Amino acid sequence: MTKTIKITITGKVQGVGYRKFSKANADTLGITGTSKNLADGSVEIYAQGEQAPLDTFLDLLKTGPQRANVNDLKCEAIAGKHFSHFEILE
Repeated sequence: MTKTIKITITGKVQGVGYRKFSKANADTLGITGTSKNLADGSVEIYAQGEQAPLDTFLDLLKTGPQRANVNDLKCEAIAGKHFSHFEILE
């Protein structure tokens, strides 16, 4: 069953390739959604897919790319959004 989640990641996650990292992993795992930087320095991701790939995606996001330093990752299930691919939003 397809599930949609909203993920907020805080720490050193901007200027380190975090959104590109999230897209590359989402594409590999068959996850659709979006990734964008927020004004407070965090990254917001909407991810849609099956439970097992989403669990793998979340595990990868907890570490992030090499230069990132993730302090916290919050995740909540949401409804009403549909994505056809994964894209980085400016």
